[in-house]
Amino acid sequence: MFHDDDFGLAEVREIALGFPEAFEKVSHGRPVFCAPKMFAIYGGSTRESGEMVTVPSCLLFKADDADRTALERDERTFHPAYLGPYGWLGLDFSVAEVDWEEVGELVDASFRLVASKKLIVRLDER
Repeated sequence: MFHDDDFGLAEVREIALGFPEAFEKVSHGRPVFCAPKMFAIYGGSTRESGEMVTVPSCLLFKADDADRTALERDERTFHPAYLGPYGWLGLDFSVAEVDWEEVGELVDASFRLVASKKLIVRLDER
């Protein structure tokens, strides 16, 4: 479901693997980044008018409740199939030019929502 040269994958991989104890695995055909809990996914899908639509170049991330409303208003974001009800959002890389610093901030926030306190301390010590 993906190729190593897909747009944005190298950047997402570099960002996500920079977190303490982060590793990559393939789950359901997508690159998933964990530490050990899942905190970022490259690629996904959403439902539009009841039909499943693949969003190949995107980041799926767990959204902080404080940021959710603003993120949901952004035309680049979507509710991913299956994970949306659990607090995840998607950022579609094909809608506008990608701000990789912003992507890093979204991944950081997602990591902090799922990582252990020990890993968050390690992250903050950097």
